[in-house]
Amino acid sequence: MLYQRILITGANGLLGQELVAQLSRHAEYDVLATARDPAPRFQGGSCGYVPLDITDAQAVRRIFQDFTPTVVINCAAMTQVDRCELEKEACWRVNVEAVETLARLCRQFGARLIQVSTDFVFDGAAGPYRETDRPHPINFYGRSKLASENVVREAGIDRWAIARTVLVYGTGEQLSRSNIALWVIEQLSQGRRIRVVTDQWRTPTYVADLAAGIERIVRYHKHGIYHISGREFLTVYDFACLIADVFDLDRTLIEPVDSATLNQVAPRPPRTGFIILKAETELGYRPRSIPEALRHLGQRLGLPVTLS
Repeated sequence: MLYQRILITGANGLLGQELVAQLSRHAEYDVLATARDPAPRFQGGSCGYVPLDITDAQAVRRIFQDFTPTVVINCAAMTQVDRCELEKEACWRVNVEAVETLARLCRQFGARLIQVSTDFVFDGAAGPYRETDRPHPINFYGRSKLASENVVREAGIDRWAIARTVLVYGTGEQLSRSNIALWVIEQLSQGRRIRVVTDQWRTPTYVADLAAGIERIVRYHKHGIYHISGREFLTVYDFACLIADVFDLDRTLIEPVDSATLNQVAPRPPRTGFIILKAETELGYRPRSIPEALRHLGQRLGLPVTLS
């Protein structure tokens, strides 16, 4: 059996943990998980773990020398949109300069690089988007992620892939950040009112589906850009209402507002979302419907869900 040695950065995050779990089920993958924490936040997974700050170029080089990966999946990033707007230098260091290091070492060691990116590379004027649509970010987070894509494309790596995704939700162990599904469930379960925007359209992505799509990029040695998200195109408010319905929570606690009401530091693109035909055709990617994904999430959380 020909093993692929897969290095995962940002392995303690939502997507990183899911990738570790899914890739560990395949005997042909030898997985090394890395993140900034001194120890893994997750249990199990047939892989090793090494602490790694991807902004430390010498530490990254040592990992390449010791593990000699054949594939690198970069899940590490600064993704808090408003923080990126306020801390531009720190954002650029993680989202762009660290990717330059990874890309340079991938070229030197002959490894493939899979870079995780975002719908925020688009301005949201004409979504949902195809892979061939021209990016035009409207906030610094989006600009940094587009710059990281360009780094990967121009690094001279033989086979690279960019997996763009949208509004990822799911669960993991000891996550440092929440996501919309966990937030809505937590707040409504405690009887708290929440405000959710009606003027931002997305194709929400269940993390287990996203990880499965990335695994297929690895398995089929795919090259290029892939849009990997859910199929349903709806507002964030409508998504929150669906979450409430599936978990039998009080949707009247969800207050519909427009984006201006939230007074956020960074502008958000109004209509993004993805057309996923390329991933469906070339990867055999089949995301769950939102109700199916939420029920699967409910099983993981040990919460009762409606069956209708």
